[in-house]
Amino acid sequence: MSEQAEIWERIDSKVIADCRVFKVREDLAQNGDKTGKFYVIENPDWVNVVAVTKALDVVLIEQFRHGIEEVILEIPGGMIDADEAPESAARRELLEETGYTADEFVFLGKSRPNPAIQNNWVYHFAAVNAEKTGQVEFDEHESVITKLSPLAAIPDLIKSGAITHSLVLAAFQYYSFDLMKF
Repeated sequence: MSEQAEIWERIDSKVIADCRVFKVREDLAQNGDKTGKFYVIENPDWVNVVAVTKALDVVLIEQFRHGIEEVILEIPGGMIDADEAPESAARRELLEETGYTADEFVFLGKSRPNPAIQNNWVYHFAAVNAEKTGQVEFDEHESVITKLSPLAAIPDLIKSGAITHSLVLAAFQYYSFDLMKF
């Protein structure tokens, strides 16, 4: 099995849209005698957090998502600021969106949100023994409602379609791999 996928070499690139939280880049790429235009969404890296309380409840959030024009059930998360470490961003996002904090954060893994058109990573964390210690501080375009759900109910929320966000599903998958460590 020495066969390899063909590599396309970028020969030109330009930003064609700056959309506040992401940019759209148009690349001209070449593979042998083939050339093509490809479009990439340049995003900062993201974090999300599976926050579990001492009572084994998961801190979930509901928020409206413009792409699907629906309110969906997720875990806290967001963009990593420039020069911010992923764990610091995870701690900040958990506090800002829910008012919860935790002394122990565990890095679960990272995944590519959509490598066909995006260039970023999402870093998945667990917050162990999370507790409500502060008030929410939403960004200008954010409106989030915090909900608690028993950890044992998460598989049913996923199977029933109550949780559908792929990055949330990835975080729970990583969490399930490490479940015995907590």
